[in-house]
Amino acid sequence: MREACTVAKTTQTLSSKLSLDGDRVTLKASKVTQVLADIFLRLGCDAETAAAVAAHLVETELSGIESHGIMRCLQYANQFRTGYMLAKARPELRTTAKGVVEVDGNGGIGIPAMRLAVDTCCDMASASGITAVPVRSVGHTGRLGAYAERGADRGFFVMIVGGGGRQNWRQVAPYGGKKAVLPTNPFCFAMPGGERGPVVVDFATSIIAGGWLYAARTAGARVPEGAIIDADGVPSRDPEAYFNGGAILPKGGPMGYGLAVMAELICEAMLGPVTTEVNWLVLALDTNRYRQAGTLQTVAEEILRELRECPPADGFERVEIPGERERERRQANTEGLIQSPENTWSEIQALARSLGIGD
Repeated sequence: MREACTVAKTTQTLSSKLSLDGDRVTLKASKVTQVLADIFLRLGCDAETAAAVAAHLVETELSGIESHGIMRCLQYANQFRTGYMLAKARPELRTTAKGVVEVDGNGGIGIPAMRLAVDTCCDMASASGITAVPVRSVGHTGRLGAYAERGADRGFFVMIVGGGGRQNWRQVAPYGGKKAVLPTNPFCFAMPGGERGPVVVDFATSIIAGGWLYAARTAGARVPEGAIIDADGVPSRDPEAYFNGGAILPKGGPMGYGLAVMAELICEAMLGPVTTEVNWLVLALDTNRYRQAGTLQTVAEEILRELRECPPADGFERVEIPGERERERRQANTEGLIQSPENTWSEIQALARSLGIGD
């Protein structure tokens, strides 16, 4: 494990929503992947699941999405140990009495379940033109954009929406309220794009994803202004204000709130009772039913190029296209290095040692 550790201690040099007072450490992604896989194996996952979850978290970290990156292994470890998620569970396809094909996660981690759902949905949409696949009984699903982009690479418009878990995950205040009532109700859309690949829009309906609160707490950092309130409804930047009865605010006020309400109706009122975390609905539409792939890409590139060429406003270097920043970060990181808050990596190392994974 020591080989995975510090290459060089550094101050914060990457884009992050965390205001970090401490140092970051630079880590080899390949070694971190092995450490995480070993952790999940020791916690009871089979080799395939352990490898898939570790790879997903590291790729997410390399994409610059710290809230869903390697710090999540601490959350997953706790949830495996408490039985909230079942380490040995594997997702499976089933057909309901009404003929709906869905993914049953069997109470396990949601990363392999969501990949199965998107792949299945796209396969079915190849024949029918459009298909929706529900996902049930899963824990955390990781970064939704990774799965949606995978489908868009195949020529599909993909939509993913999650909700229905407010009994266990009261995180977000409704617009005009000061008490946490709703989950973060994520949405994700991916569409075949132009020359640089798919356009991917992946967001929580709250101002920040819940993962940023856990990342800030673990790293000893503060969150952006205007993101959370404390138990009295007073704005705060201290993540502990959220964990002590506070709430995250809805993204864009009524816009985020409206999307969250829709997610709750789709994923609970329509799909039924929630087990483990939340229910999900994955939708795939075959774009080739409308225009040939080459034509779609040409027109998409015309649209996206015009956006990129828009003069940037004060405080911005350029106009960006959703999804391209993450791909650019991965492609530019040719050395495969991760910059992690020192506190976060120390906790991961301590977890590994507690499981008998030596230095």
